[in-house]
Amino acid sequence: MSTGRDVFEYAVLRVVPRVERGEFINAGVLVYCRARSFLAARTHLDEARLRALDPGADVTGVRAALHAAECVCRGGPGAGAAADDETGRRFRWLVAPRSTVVQPGPVHTGLTGDPAAELDRLLAILVR
Repeated sequence: MSTGRDVFEYAVLRVVPRVERGEFINAGVLVYCRARSFLAARTHLDEARLRALDPGADVTGVRAALHAAECVCRGGPGAGAAADDETGRRFRWLVAPRSTVVQPGPVHTGLTGDPAAELDRLLAILVR
């Protein structure tokens, strides 16, 4: 008997303004649900918190990187080289470890009947 709930994976997008220090703030969430072909990101940058870590942080550059993650999730022309990749491949690319200002946190899993609502819930509790 199906419960109408599917496995999903998620990762927090972290802003690490000075990579050598390892300090970060959460600024977004990625959610992927293979069963529903769902991949999306929601972001929220708290500029005051970012500036507390690094007064000289490139806020415009950080916003652009967060926006790029949202575009890769949507696919299509705005996704650059990933435009035609399937959702799972785009998610794996987004959560691959990297030493950049915007980095993915660890991937976690759960069950959901509504991945879009789950994305909003996770943004509220993990970022905002």
